Amino acid sequence: MHEQFMLKALEISKRALPECQPNPPIGCVLVKNGKVVSEGHTQAIGGNHAEVEALNSYKGSLEGVSAYVTLEPCSFVGRTPACASTLANAGVRRVVVAMLDPDPRNNGAGITMLRGAGVEVEIGLCGEQVAAFLRPYLGKS
Repeated sequence: MHEQFMLKALEISKRALPECQPNPPIGCVLVKNGKVVSEGHTQAIGGNHAEVEALNSYKGSLEGVSAYVTLEPCSFVGRTPACASTLANAGVRRVVVAMLDPDPRNNGAGITMLRGAGVEVEIGLCGEQVAAFLRPYLGKS
């Protein structure tokens, strides 16, 4: 069941193209009681990241909600706030990440930020599929 949620996030990430570039196309789904309750993908540069889009689209209680994200939530403030702190501050208590962000500004720092805020984090679900899709956008050969 968990794999289907990450594959849904991967499917949603494809909707971000080509507008999100040069940012990578990321997808996020929020799941509550075994059902997808919200989704989001990276917007055009300067716009919301996938996690914020999913949070903004959901109007219910975040108690018991898990976020499935194709790439590690960012930990730094750039044109947008840090997604890791946004998820934690919103009350999401479990985040499942397909792969770590190879960007040296992040690379594990988003996970550390989430865990430091008491959020349960799992890494690697559908990681190979997501890495294959993101390879061209993350500069990996």
